[in-house]
Amino acid sequence: MTKATTGCCEPPVHRPATFTAPLTRAFRWLREAYRVSCQRRALLALDAAMLKDLGLSRVDALQEGHKPFWRL
Repeated sequence: MTKATTGCCEPPVHRPATFTAPLTRAFRWLREAYRVSCQRRALLALDAAMLKDLGLSRVDALQEGHKPFWRL
C-alpha cells in the first residue's frame, strides 16, 4: 500500500474565506461573551469596600452583574 492510497499524507483542505470568516467571528463573539460573563460574576462577588474602591455602588454592580451574557 502506498502513502497516496492511505490518505495520511494528503494536503490540508483550505476552505474559502466565505466559510471560515463567519465561524471565526462567531467564535470571537462567544469568547468575548464568556469573558464578560466571568467579569460580571466576579463583580457580583465583590464586597462593599471593593466596590467603593472601584467607584461603584451595590446597585450599579447588581445592574451590571445581572445583564445577560449576550449584552456586551
